[in-house]
Amino acid sequence: MPRITREDKARNRQNIVEAAGRMFRSQGVDSVGIAELMKEAGLTHGGFYNHFASKGDLAAEACGASFKASLGALDQALEEGADLTGPPLKRVVDNYLSAAHRDAPDGGCPSASLVTDAGRHSDTVQRAYASGVEGYLTGFAQEFAREHEGEITSQEARDRAVLLLSRLVGAMALARAVSHAQPELSDEILRTCRAHALG
Repeated sequence: MPRITREDKARNRQNIVEAAGRMFRSQGVDSVGIAELMKEAGLTHGGFYNHFASKGDLAAEACGASFKASLGALDQALEEGADLTGPPLKRVVDNYLSAAHRDAPDGGCPSASLVTDAGRHSDTVQRAYASGVEGYLTGFAQEFAREHEGEITSQEARDRAVLLLSRLVGAMALARAVSHAQPELSDEILRTCRAHALG
């Protein structure tokens, strides 16, 4: 059998992390088995432990990688500044609380998709989740401070960031929880919170 190269091993690990990110966000960490995860990654079940000591270690890495991608999109939106639709935080709110985001939990922001899982898992997973949350809070607080320069303190900007993220995550979690049974209620939650998240 040919030996696997370092590049192949790195690519395989990345495939596992990406598959885990999608599957954990859409199904929950505990609902995903290693065999189905490895199949989704295009690899055999036996190869898992060549990359990770445990499923918990993978959950922490997948959580961190998912937040990294999500925070990259946030940074880009904030760097672009205001446009015809308004200030960047309005665009962030509108995109986050959209039906498209609600209906695609496997590719959406992990703050809402993994909120329950993070609380149920190891300190390692919680640290990865907390780091992602802190990234959002930092970005939001900086933007609030920029938009209201000289009008609010750094603590007030931080408080607004905590409120905003809590509103976004809570609204998305509720909207997803009722989307199949009561789609009108789900839409109402999104619509109402989009209108008042920054207020």
